[in-house]
Amino acid sequence: MAWRQLFLICCLSAVVLLSTLREGTAVAVGTRRLAGQEVQEGVEGKIFMQESDALNFLKKRGKRSLKSREEVNAENRQKLQADELRREHYEEQRNEFENFVEEQNDEQEERSREAIEQWRQWHSDGLYPPYLYNRHHI
Repeated sequence: MAWRQLFLICCLSAVVLLSTLREGTAVAVGTRRLAGQEVQEGVEGKIFMQESDALNFLKKRGKRSLKSREEVNAENRQKLQADELRREHYEEQRNEFENFVEEQNDEQEERSREAIEQWRQWHSDGLYPPYLYNRHHI
């Protein structure tokens, strides 16, 4: 019997402790929570429309009826914006790749130029110009 009373007291104290902690955090963060709710209400106001407007919108046009000029224009604007973003993305990728290839080619040209210069210095015979095909054989 004693263990049941001990268990009941522990549970009751845990409930009281949790409820006081929840109230304490609500008071401590109350101003931030209110500001966050105001921001969220502002966002919801931008995203969602009134219920009456939504019902009128749904009643306005059936599935098979023609789209209004505004709907067609809105869809076209969305498609054009998506195409522009896609075009910018591919252009950026292409520019990055072209820069990479150009750097690789520059490095390769630098390495080959240094190798050719070393070869010329090693094989120079003092004649002008210092190429093998200009050597005069006696």
